[in-house]
Amino acid sequence: MCDQQALDLAFMRIALDQARQAAKSGEVPVGAVLARGEILLAVAANRPIANQDPSAHAEILAIRQAAQKTGNYRLPETTIYVTLEPCIMCMGAILHARIQRLVFGALDPKTGAAQSRYTIGTDDLLNHRLEITSGILEVECSQMLKDFFRERRESKAAGSKR
Repeated sequence: MCDQQALDLAFMRIALDQARQAAKSGEVPVGAVLARGEILLAVAANRPIANQDPSAHAEILAIRQAAQKTGNYRLPETTIYVTLEPCIMCMGAILHARIQRLVFGALDPKTGAAQSRYTIGTDDLLNHRLEITSGILEVECSQMLKDFFRERRESKAAGSKR
């Protein structure tokens, strides 16, 4: 058996790879992994632009894949790993799927729904309580997002100077 910290790091690295894939496709670089213990159930990258679907966040796509794989829309005893703190929509899906644990890298001070703006899943307002671990590979996750948006701003600025 792996210890939990090593497992968290390993799965978050896979989520980071997914985030890199999203960035290469022009999507906001967010990646997600869903696992039951050491068993990888799903991996996903953000795809709202490619799918023309505002709900195609990495978390939602990973939850859909895992539900299909397990044959159940409930995913108890699972952990979802995400490079960025989930939004309200994704937290709702995580709770409805009865995911046991959320592990994420970077905080999202504008729309984060696990710790930054809201405390969904730990505020005792709902019938499912979520275990949350934040800050796993936080520097790498945060830097990827900063680089992506900086490059986007620079590209826009260069385009407007023509």
